Amino acid sequence: QVHMVESGGGLVQAGGALRLSCAASGRTFSSSSMGWFRQAPGKERTFVAAISSGGRRKSYADSVKGRFTISRDNAKNEVYLQMNSLKPEDTAVYYCAADIDARFSDSSYYYDYWGQGTQVTVSS
Repeated sequence: QVHMVESGGGLVQAGGALRLSCAASGRTFSSSSMGWFRQAPGKERTFVAAISSGGRRKSYADSVKGRFTISRDNAKNEVYLQMNSLKPEDTAVYYCAADIDARFSDSSYYYDYWGQGTQVTVSS
């Protein structure tokens, strides 16, 4: 199993930056692909970014390409989401997720374990 805890959320002005962290426990972290998803009030959870188990492959939603960067440190069992040039429409609860079968997917369906989420609020 993989247990995850997100941190780093908060309130920031438009144009600002935040770095989210996700600390994971469990022996399967380094073999799992990891993803970040977000859910705005009244909306469905949507894909933000994914990273392969070794960190070489990365994928982003079109809405965040060029602004967000996903990375991981398998020695620390952590995955990160650097968010720059934030916009009010980035406001959401952000979740990290683990796919122990390492399918490197943008679909929440394939992710087995989820963190509790961290709130990101971007003011205009």
